[in-house]
Amino acid sequence: MSEQPKANTNATSLTSELQRKLRLAQRFNVGLGALVVFLVVVVATQQMGSSGVLPGASVQPTATASGTASGQSLAAQVARNRADDPMAWGDINAPVVLVEWTDFRCPYCAVFANQTLPTLMTDYVASGKVRFEVHDAALFGEQSVDAAVAARAAGAQGKYGEYMTALYAAAPESGHPDLPEAKLVAFAEKAGVPDIAKFKTALKDAALRKEVTDGTLAAQKIGVNSVPFFVVGNQVVNGAQPLMNFQSAIETELAKK
Repeated sequence: MSEQPKANTNATSLTSELQRKLRLAQRFNVGLGALVVFLVVVVATQQMGSSGVLPGASVQPTATASGTASGQSLAAQVARNRADDPMAWGDINAPVVLVEWTDFRCPYCAVFANQTLPTLMTDYVASGKVRFEVHDAALFGEQSVDAAVAARAAGAQGKYGEYMTALYAAAPESGHPDLPEAKLVAFAEKAGVPDIAKFKTALKDAALRKEVTDGTLAAQKIGVNSVPFFVVGNQVVNGAQPLMNFQSAIETELAKK
């Protein structure tokens, strides 16, 4: 299951735009081979992943991309790969990289965070097999941006993961939660953010907000227009798939190492 904002470009126009980008990349020969592969896989996965039964739900668990010229996986090439990253967990040299694009108001993102991520963290991240990174895709309005800013503000005090856990644990069963500032502060308190006054000030930080909006624009430029969206090594997983699908993707990537 994944969710797409109502104002998204349809599949036909998205494909045309991506084809234009691919032609441009080829024309100028800028070495964007990995991006080309990624864009094609994203389009294919999102086109296969539409369902008339549940809006935004995926009916195809994974799509597999070929290896890249540089020898790095697709996930490794889109990852930030910073040792001090508060939005990432696990060994920076782990054999498999798992990147998630998420929106804190997305109900399917909450399903993944609440039902699937804890097992992946225990079985793969803690054991050093997987490096897990969260990327912003704040697609559902200003409150989505506000919540992503709040998570980054908590992360500045070493509590990004705890904040994400607290926020998603309170998600409704369906629909987009209302996330006014008072709730964002309450999540910080529940997450154990040590300096709440500093956190409140950071909610107004223009630099943090720019990081969120820039990250969202970067995600959209490479075709990520529904969430949650994942790259696991060289595989794309669209939506809040069952745990076994993530396990299968990870084990497939581990077997290549």
